Amino acid sequence: MNEITRDVVIVGAGAAGLTAANQLRKAGLSVAVLEARDRVGGRLWTDTIEGAMLEIGGQWVSPDQDALIETVADLGLETFSRYREGDSVYIGPDGTVSRFTGDVFPVSAETEAVITEITERLDAMVAEIDPDRPWAHPRAEEWDRVSWDAWLRAQTDDDEAVRNLAFATGSAMLTKPTHAFSLLQSLLMAASAGSYSNLVDADFILDKRVVGGLQQVPLLLAERLGDDVFLNEPVRTMEWSDAGVTAIADGMTVRARHGILALAPVLYNRISFVPALPRLQHQMHQHLSMGFVIKVHAVYDRPFWREQGLSGTAFSPYELSHEAYDNTNHGDERGTLVGFVSDRNADDVFRVSAEERRERILESLSHYYGPEAKNPVVYYESDWGAEEWTRGAYAASFDLGGLSRYGADLRTPVGPVHFACSDLAGAGYQHVDGAIRMGRLVADTILEEVRA
Repeated sequence: MNEITRDVVIVGAGAAGLTAANQLRKAGLSVAVLEARDRVGGRLWTDTIEGAMLEIGGQWVSPDQDALIETVADLGLETFSRYREGDSVYIGPDGTVSRFTGDVFPVSAETEAVITEITERLDAMVAEIDPDRPWAHPRAEEWDRVSWDAWLRAQTDDDEAVRNLAFATGSAMLTKPTHAFSLLQSLLMAASAGSYSNLVDADFILDKRVVGGLQQVPLLLAERLGDDVFLNEPVRTMEWSDAGVTAIADGMTVRARHGILALAPVLYNRISFVPALPRLQHQMHQHLSMGFVIKVHAVYDRPFWREQGLSGTAFSPYELSHEAYDNTNHGDERGTLVGFVSDRNADDVFRVSAEERRERILESLSHYYGPEAKNPVVYYESDWGAEEWTRGAYAASFDLGGLSRYGADLRTPVGPVHFACSDLAGAGYQHVDGAIRMGRLVADTILEEVRA
């Protein structure tokens, strides 16, 4: 068994862990990054499937994501804008397909007025939320006791308005049924993007992509670390005391003064801690769980929807694929659509055969784009729920009441053990931007300790 000594051992080679490792090394500390998978990147994964480059994991860059934008620039990567010329598509409760431009769904004047009024109210509430300290709001406990769905239904009896308001943070972001998380958790999700309006604005939240794929961010960060990144090394045991940590992986042991857990909190229990983590952490981590969404990639010989004057942007809270976009790669003659199937719908389609699942999902896409959508040349489903070292998508969130009860303790170090990942972020929560912010924050914290 290979045994090495470092100043800091980092568990997880995603954006958070690699950012922290680079920052610590720049400051003169020695590091080792242990990664369970056979690749770096965590929930960022760009791969070629049947000749098509697909973003299996995260991919978009929005204009508020300063930490990610800075990192992309620092690594010398280029971005390109998502295709969005032409009409968007909305499908209503009776299956009527409507084309529209702008960010207001083609709903009745009454429903539009309700959506506008509640959106304004939500923006005002979100403006009072500090994304790094949502539990500090005077009404945090009250807002954490009521589900997102129940709160919306208390505002209006317009079901179409409720469904359209709900899915922005439900199916689209937290990827859980809207009765399963709180109003406070929903407000945090919106605050992390600057406002509720930002979160529902596809042109804002899904603005740009990286030429060649977003996994290049962790790949290039890992390249800078060279031999200090170790793949296929799941950490099984972490011994810790005031003197430091010992991380014991399958093929090596790292002794260090500090440790960083840079992986999703749902995976902490894969590590045996000696001594056990304190009671508070044992309780808290049981109230965090991953959402679940299938990201569906459909590649065609050409972007046929553009010929119909469609942007590729499509929404409906009544469809199996609740949203879909033009996801064509930079400079690619072929056209790619990406669709999303979330929470209960995702569970349901995994109960049928792969053939039937594909048929149902493509049928849903055809409701937006027409019958040609049923015949892609490449079809692939990103199923992060089946990934042993992820176990869901996009990220972890608290159950009802959990955020106000435990949120303040999420990032608190336990002795020499620190925590960093997108699931713990304020700004950039659940995004690569948040992972980078958390990597920087934890590196700064350790450097302060070292200099103290």
